[in-house]
Amino acid sequence: MNILKVIMFMFVLSVVLQVAYGQHHIRCLPKERDALLQFKAAIVDPYGMLSSWTTPDCCQWEGIRCTNLTAHVISLHLPTQYHYQSLSLGNYYESISRLYISGEIHKSLMELRHLQYLKLSFNSFRGTIPEFLGSLTNLRYLDLSSCRFSGQIPIQISSLSHLKYLNLSRNYYLNGSIPRELGNLSRLQYLDLSGNSFEGSVPSQIGNLYRLQYLDLRYNYFEGYIPSQLGNLSNLHQLYLGGRYHSALKIVTTDQWLSNLNSLTHLSFYSISNFKSSPSWLRTIAKLPKLSELSLIHCGLSDHFLLSFNPSNFNFSTSLSILRLSGNSFTQPIIFQWVSNTTSNLVELDLSSNLLKGLTSNHFGLAMNSLEHLYLSYNVFKGEDLKSFMNICTLHSLYMDENNMTEDLSSILYNFSRGCVRYSLQELSLASNQIRGSIPDLSKFSNLNILDLSNNQLSGKIPQGTRLSSHLEQLSIGSNSLEGGVPKSFGNTCTLELLDLSFNKLSENLTVIFNHLSGCSRYSLRKLYLDQNKFNGTLPDFSIFSKLETLDISRNRLDGVPKLLHNGTVLCSLNLFNNSLSENLPTIMHHLPSSLQSLNLGMNQISGTLPSNLATMFPSLKELYLDSNKLNGTISEDLRFPTELEVLYLKSNSLKGVLTDSHFYNMTKLERLILSDNSLMLEVSQNWVSTSQLEIIELRSCKLGPLFPKWLEKQNEFKTLDISNSGISGTVPKWFWTKFGLSNWMSINISCNNLQGTIPNLQIETTYYSLSLASNQFEGHVPSFLRSSISLDLSNNKFSNSSWFLCSGGVVETLYQLDFSNNKFSGQIPDCWTHFKSLAYLNMSQNKFSGEIPSSMGSLLELHVLLLRNNNLSGKIPSILKNCTQLVMMDITENRLSGSIPDWIGNKLSQLQFLSLRGNYFRGSLPLQICYLKSIQLLDLSQNNLSGEIPNCIKNFSSMAQTTSLRDYRGHQYLVITYYTSDNYLHHLNAILMWKGSKQMFTNIGLSLLKSIDLSNNQLSGEIPKEIEGLFGLVSLNLSRNQLKGKIPSNVGKLTSLEFLDLSQNQLVGSIPSSLAEIDRLTMLDLSHNYLSGKIPTGTQLQSFDASNYEDNVDLCGPPLKKLCIGGVARQEPIVKFQDDDNLIFDREYYISMTIGFVISFWGSVWLYVMRVVKVLKRLHTT
Repeated sequence: MNILKVIMFMFVLSVVLQVAYGQHHIRCLPKERDALLQFKAAIVDPYGMLSSWTTPDCCQWEGIRCTNLTAHVISLHLPTQYHYQSLSLGNYYESISRLYISGEIHKSLMELRHLQYLKLSFNSFRGTIPEFLGSLTNLRYLDLSSCRFSGQIPIQISSLSHLKYLNLSRNYYLNGSIPRELGNLSRLQYLDLSGNSFEGSVPSQIGNLYRLQYLDLRYNYFEGYIPSQLGNLSNLHQLYLGGRYHSALKIVTTDQWLSNLNSLTHLSFYSISNFKSSPSWLRTIAKLPKLSELSLIHCGLSDHFLLSFNPSNFNFSTSLSILRLSGNSFTQPIIFQWVSNTTSNLVELDLSSNLLKGLTSNHFGLAMNSLEHLYLSYNVFKGEDLKSFMNICTLHSLYMDENNMTEDLSSILYNFSRGCVRYSLQELSLASNQIRGSIPDLSKFSNLNILDLSNNQLSGKIPQGTRLSSHLEQLSIGSNSLEGGVPKSFGNTCTLELLDLSFNKLSENLTVIFNHLSGCSRYSLRKLYLDQNKFNGTLPDFSIFSKLETLDISRNRLDGVPKLLHNGTVLCSLNLFNNSLSENLPTIMHHLPSSLQSLNLGMNQISGTLPSNLATMFPSLKELYLDSNKLNGTISEDLRFPTELEVLYLKSNSLKGVLTDSHFYNMTKLERLILSDNSLMLEVSQNWVSTSQLEIIELRSCKLGPLFPKWLEKQNEFKTLDISNSGISGTVPKWFWTKFGLSNWMSINISCNNLQGTIPNLQIETTYYSLSLASNQFEGHVPSFLRSSISLDLSNNKFSNSSWFLCSGGVVETLYQLDFSNNKFSGQIPDCWTHFKSLAYLNMSQNKFSGEIPSSMGSLLELHVLLLRNNNLSGKIPSILKNCTQLVMMDITENRLSGSIPDWIGNKLSQLQFLSLRGNYFRGSLPLQICYLKSIQLLDLSQNNLSGEIPNCIKNFSSMAQTTSLRDYRGHQYLVITYYTSDNYLHHLNAILMWKGSKQMFTNIGLSLLKSIDLSNNQLSGEIPKEIEGLFGLVSLNLSRNQLKGKIPSNVGKLTSLEFLDLSQNQLVGSIPSSLAEIDRLTMLDLSHNYLSGKIPTGTQLQSFDASNYEDNVDLCGPPLKKLCIGGVARQEPIVKFQDDDNLIFDREYYISMTIGFVISFWGSVWLYVMRVVKVLKRLHTT
């Protein structure tokens, strides 16, 4: 017995000693240590988060926790680490540091069989969630949120029977249905699957998770009814349900299941499509005894819905403190009365994104004696409506952005400040309205911390006596029209941390601005935004602002930086983008503080090259922008970049030299490498592997070839890759094509190289933002996997078969821009266009397509641009194209199309701006309906067989009646909306025109500024309509080679934008209008081969043209012709002139034949007479 006691004592003692002193000994199990090292080997760790994973004891490593008794690894905690800093209004923040890992989760983790806790959230893993995680059967906690996983939830997860916490939220690309087997996780208390792409119905088996306390299924693509089995979750505290906007998720008509959830404290329904038709639900919700937060967002609620309730028998629980009803359809102030009658303890009320307007009663302000936060943005309130809330004495925050306030700011704030709210209010935002006036005295709001008046119509100078609240920390008055400078009172606000004066018209000397701000605010100011104003001169010394971290003076007119800066400055971010700096780069950098983490000197006129000691000058630098300057030196072999650098932006300069492996040594954090449009050469060894995983790689026009860059093989995290025009030739290695399946929304550009071969038909379902393989030597079939793009450019290759791409598979939702031009496609265009519902831009020009235009193109209802020029298409323009009512450009020049020009072009395609049918076989007259094209800018119907007169109604071309300048250019855009992006996408428009005697391509800006009519080479007759004089914006007019008669319109000189005018080879008569001499932009004029007469008007332009531009007008005289004028007419007698005209052919041949006949008959008679005389003489001689 004593022996057993001794043994037990020794065992306990050893355990105690191990617990007390175990940290000094190696406890890590070798097998588990090896597993962790294999996991590390598969990870990309740019920030050294796993740098401690080198010591013998893995239990001491970062993110690892072991049990003290058995030394098994039980916790792996490696989420992305963020360091936040307050940025501006409310709860918005910016990340100043992000530490993450990427790569893949290695299967070696299967060896950690005792693992209970696994958190890898906010990292950048690729591929699907590993199935082997289901073998970690001791897991209690699993968090893989925001990891960029795709695919479906592996069913093996349902084997984790001990799991209490599961978070797979915000992976976005997780899809498919939720496995019903998740209902077997009976110990689960927390489940978050929000922010993904799950489809189908919500599985009823979730109702088996009776221990569940937190459930979030929002922001997916569920459809059908919410299962009533959720009513079994009696322990549920927080429930968040709903799809994305306009979702198909519905709530069942019976409210029984929700009434069982008596423990609910937080309830959110987002975009439940039929909630408004089930008013009983709201009564059930109101009876939940512990409910403290209720959100009914985008549920279609309206005033009528509220009126269906009797407030006397309808009251929320007294525990309700937060009510969010944003994104509904409330219009009347009755909502405020309803809220005040049904709940009295609200702390936060959100009614933003409705249609509310008008004053509410004082009862609301008096009843809401606990309300602290009121959100009313995105409504239609006027400024006077603010006084409805002036008596809410507890109000701290009021947000009324994006309303309909047009009054003077002084009157708005005066009325609002008459109540007790002026003493309690701490945050006020009236941004993005149309408020007028200047900045009034703001000192009445004694406790105001944050004020946002940005993006209004405030104007004039800020009065010098303007006082701010003594507690003001953030003032945003950017995006207005304020002028002058900044009053000294701003600098005397000792609590001011953020001042935003950007996007105004301030022009006072910048030194004065800094002096006015150098009061006590110089000790508090952290962020100063002065961008997009009219400041000039040299940047003043700002070192007196001891806490200034961010200074933005971009888009001004600065021409220098201070020569000396105090060494104690803490400035982290300096933005001088788009100024007039022209000094040498090393000189500028020498004067900047070494504390900088972000430096933007882009779009200036800076010369020189990068200093070789850049790493020592700015050891903490994370972002360096030097793009669009005049850098022209050679990159030094000794150059070293700062090891903290994440963004290197050097594009659009003239840098030379060679970048090698050594230049990128130890740059483990580099994410964006943008060197495009320089004369740089990238020479790295074939075995070189970058120590960082890049998100953006832009090396356009740098020398990378001739071999395909092998270092890209290890780059697996990029979203943008541009290696176009980089001298690469040969075939594309197989490993590169596999990159197309790495992740969604990539942009890849390998155009303008000499790449050859075919493209494999990969079995992947990745969605691409932009793919350009243009201007190479690719051939064969176009693979179908490329259909999953937003923009696809395969132009200028040797592709010969498009049927795989166009006709295999189902409907394509994402493709908006498709360019197949200049390939070797032939035969009929495949008739499969019903698959491409979203297509907005289609270019199939310069191929060998034949046959008719397929009728299925009429299903392209979103089509903006249709380019089919230079093929062998025949037949008529199919009438079904009239369904393409969004068309902006239609170019089917140089084909073999025939028939008449359809009148529906004018009736149905009213948005057309560019219409070109040149070089076909169209006949008949111009349809009058063509005059309905009020937006037309380019009309080219030349080289056809059109006849009849030019209609007078061309005066309706209202776009041509307006002059255009560069500042009016907006590009040609269409809106791209997908599940994950909403963006304006720019058309790459182009058109080929006959310009000054030859074909010329016009693109983008040039095309948008060009307004042209070309009806040349037809058989048009009649006079030039006088109405053409009203098309003041016309730049080019070509009516040559027709049968036009009459005079040139006398006021043609009103066309002051005209640069090109060709009226040659017609039958025009009369004099050249004197007004033509008033067009000073005219660079090409041809009036030759007409019947014009009189003196050429005197004007610099008209005399500068070659005489050939006036030739064959026999009655025309004066310079530049050699023919002199006497009394305003030509001195020589007119000579009969024959036109090459069908009406004159008979006359010409008639006179010629008469002449020939006379000559033959005359000489024939003479010949006969001579022969008779000869015969008579012979007879006389013989006799």
